[in-house]
Amino acid sequence: MNDQHIVSAFDRDLEGLQASIMKMGGLVEASILQGARALSDRDTELAEQVKAGDAAIDDLEDHVNQEAARIIALRQPMSTDLRTVLTVMKIASNLERIGDYAKNIAKRTAVLAGTDPINGSDQALKRMAKEVELMLRDVLDAYIQRDDALATDVRQRDEEVDQMYNALFREFLTHMMEDPRNITPCMHLHFIAKNIERMGDHATNIAEEVIYLVTGEHPEGARPKATAVIGAKG
Repeated sequence: MNDQHIVSAFDRDLEGLQASIMKMGGLVEASILQGARALSDRDTELAEQVKAGDAAIDDLEDHVNQEAARIIALRQPMSTDLRTVLTVMKIASNLERIGDYAKNIAKRTAVLAGTDPINGSDQALKRMAKEVELMLRDVLDAYIQRDDALATDVRQRDEEVDQMYNALFREFLTHMMEDPRNITPCMHLHFIAKNIERMGDHATNIAEEVIYLVTGEHPEGARPKATAVIGAKG
């Protein structure tokens, strides 16, 4: 009876952790989409909301880490249960980094607010951000459902984000060479594209953690990546 009580208490603790992760994921998904919309609409007020909202994401990561540490100390989980708690901490860390990148996009929106759009690049960045948001949504579903096949699908889709990034990088280079006045806005847009590409990397990190959680093994082989444009990485 005592063991059953301990198990049910651990399950309740895990449910609480899982609820915090999903809340955090929802905030991060919203920050991605709002950051991209603020850029395309040159909406500095929305950009400020994204920047301010990052604090709530940071607070949730702190809460998850504290709760996970408490569970490990109090429940002393073993094997799969311990792996579950550690996976939650890694997911929270990756979500926090994605939130930081969304905040970075919002910061550059204020700088770009007084500039004219560069030939549809804002919409291309918005599409790229939407793809990353869908990856994140799917990988969080994969975590909840313990679906390693869906997590593997998300891992494969990171290559599409890389391809979008490489295409934008080439486009920005072309615009900068055509007109020196495009250099400053294109540099800011390039950093935004790089931030979105990094978001995709972190969503892929989560996918790999989910695969490990479900199967007990890390994915075999190198992560699928599009060929990088020279000078575009780093």
